[in-house]
Amino acid sequence: MNWISELCDLYEKNKESILPPGHTTVTAQITVTIDGEGNFLGAERVDPDNKITVIPVTEKSASRTSGQEPHPFCDNLKYLAGDYMDYYDQKKNKDYTEYHQSYMQNLYRWHTSAYTHDKVDALYRYLRKSTLMGDLAAAGVLVLNEDGKAVESEKIQNIPQADAFVRFRIESGQEVTEDMLSDTTGRYRPECWLDKTLQDSFAGYYLSMEGDYGISYLTGEIQRASWLHAKKVRNEGDGAKLISSNDENGLTFRGRFATREEAFQIGYEDSQKIHNALKWIIRKQGYGWEGLCVVVWESDLKPLPDIRGDSDEICTEYEEDIWGNPEPEGEYLGTDEAGAERFRRAMRGYGGLFHNRSRTVLLAFDAATTGRLAMVENKTFDSSNFVENIRLWHENCSWRHQKFRNKKLFTYTGMTGTEELTELLYGTEQDGWITLKGKTKLYAEVYKRLLPCITQRRDVPQDLVDLAVRKASSPISYQEKYNWERVLSLACSLVKKKRLERNEKEEWSVALDKDCTKRDYLYGRLLAVADRIEYLSYYNNEKNNEEKNEENVRWQTNAKRYMSAFSQRPFQTWQVIEEKLDPYLKRLKPGSYAYYTRLLDEITDSFNSIEEYQCNDRLNGLYLLGFHSQACEMRTSAEKKNNSEEEEN
Repeated sequence: MNWISELCDLYEKNKESILPPGHTTVTAQITVTIDGEGNFLGAERVDPDNKITVIPVTEKSASRTSGQEPHPFCDNLKYLAGDYMDYYDQKKNKDYTEYHQSYMQNLYRWHTSAYTHDKVDALYRYLRKSTLMGDLAAAGVLVLNEDGKAVESEKIQNIPQADAFVRFRIESGQEVTEDMLSDTTGRYRPECWLDKTLQDSFAGYYLSMEGDYGISYLTGEIQRASWLHAKKVRNEGDGAKLISSNDENGLTFRGRFATREEAFQIGYEDSQKIHNALKWIIRKQGYGWEGLCVVVWESDLKPLPDIRGDSDEICTEYEEDIWGNPEPEGEYLGTDEAGAERFRRAMRGYGGLFHNRSRTVLLAFDAATTGRLAMVENKTFDSSNFVENIRLWHENCSWRHQKFRNKKLFTYTGMTGTEELTELLYGTEQDGWITLKGKTKLYAEVYKRLLPCITQRRDVPQDLVDLAVRKASSPISYQEKYNWERVLSLACSLVKKKRLERNEKEEWSVALDKDCTKRDYLYGRLLAVADRIEYLSYYNNEKNNEEKNEENVRWQTNAKRYMSAFSQRPFQTWQVIEEKLDPYLKRLKPGSYAYYTRLLDEITDSFNSIEEYQCNDRLNGLYLLGFHSQACEMRTSAEKKNNSEEEEN
């Protein structure tokens, strides 16, 4: 199925929740209450948390950017108020009388049609009195100046009060019971935006009007043609259109078709259904950054793993949504095998939710201009394959990462999320954290590049891998050890994934591979041992032994300060580091001295040849895997032994 068919299917399955044809949502600033006879009862400013309002619209009013095309029912004050000019600042020298007249003519036609509604009748009776502005002023909703004009600087939800959008409550006068309020049609509710019978009334009325009929190119059905299509796709303030045909001179299709009908014709109902379904699913579960909007849904709206999330977030979301009770936090989350099994269990759980015909749709939109919306991604997956692709991404990138969760630092096994990845690659350290202040557009740009890697098993862009390696090779750029270690873990994940893409037989993990004799891996191990020796010498020489803590010990050792140069000229730089290492070795206790000197010798002896050891060519990203795995091995071993031979007195 294509994206049009998927949206039509989504609409039919969820039509009770999606706006019917001929309706959209707006943000209202004022609520006016009248009775069934058209008498004013009161008014109030809308609570910003309850401002989204469903209103009927015509093709032209839904697409208006200027001009005076009124909405059929609710609208701005200049359309609704017959006394608008009595309270409007005449210094602006503009007459809005025709706006109100045009609105009332349209409302009258609905009011006198076979599709009228009690609330339409009541609203017409009230507005023809031309007292709306005066009533709002008397109710204290509008603020007037000493001349009796609406104060221009007064705003409601950041909208000038004279430009406020008004919605209506119409009370029938009968006593409303709880059973009436629970009626799903909303017919007994005074809030017009909740009354589905009013929505059905307008849909029937509008579709009964004359229009050009022809074949809709989307579904092949005979429908009334639509040439003006909906905006507000990504959000309520979005003016960009996904479908547009406003070239009256035929420049778009000159030389190919004789008329616009031959080139492009979409039925009104089809257009309304796909746009309203798209807007509904975006509001429900879409996300985005700086104009980019992404939405993913399963054909039956079953839960899916979040493409953006890290491995821990995907597990937690599954445990909360499916089990209703997440697993308790604990140290086991930091163990590689337990963390990996937790992730596999979550992905198996997601996969078990789908039937054989289940589909997952991924759409992404962006706009280069304020008026045109581009579909930058359009993919339909078998749902099981979609989940499998996400699983492979996280497992192929799986490494040991750290993060704060519930104000507690812990380790998880897997891959970082796309937002954190972007921050680590392009952010700067400020106030102890890595942020993207002023560069938030990068979230969208990096996400677009990683999306095919996560969902379609595409290769990771090499420049992202190279950038991660360069950042990880420069620990002196970071004041906080935690930030650099996050970058290092990310670099290891990306290097592991890239090497797997190039050689499917390679399998790398955080666990130290003592049998690996690759030059880059061994040099990384040597650097990690040198770093640990200097680090322990600081740790063991802390004056206040009762308060010494590894996290408070100076962490930027010579090994880390020379790390960038080491990655470029390993043999030459290692000679410098080795010379500086001797005094730190002598500070260690005898048992630790013997252990680390023996370890350095073992790693050096693992090189395939003396020529390979003395080769000064730059190292590839594999050295980071050797460094991190060796560092984790030494630290984990020390923690398990709890004052082992390294720290024995």
